[in-house]
Amino acid sequence: MTDLPVILRVHELYGAICIVTEKLAGVKRQTIGRRLEDAVLQLLEWLIMSKNAPKAHKAIYLIKAVATAEIIDFHLQTLLEQKLANATTVNQLLAKNHEVSRQIGGWLKSAQ
Repeated sequence: MTDLPVILRVHELYGAICIVTEKLAGVKRQTIGRRLEDAVLQLLEWLIMSKNAPKAHKAIYLIKAVATAEIIDFHLQTLLEQKLANATTVNQLLAKNHEVSRQIGGWLKSAQ
């Protein structure tokens, strides 16, 4: 089974985010770190569901994926604003997330 490029990109994003969240202090790791990781995993689930859904249902999962990508963006911005992680690293993660969002947007356009 071959995965779509956007799914592979989200998998890479998850690995990079795990590295950042492991370095967070205890309470922050259990709050924002856990929420961020869960959001990326949820995004991955929506994309896999969309990949396997009939054409009529793909857009529903992709809309949920777009919203989840925005939540990830919010969590990353929070890390940046509260200076909880290296700014350069967080900016790179934000860029990866924006690329994923663009890919999902293109997929959504073609599904509608």
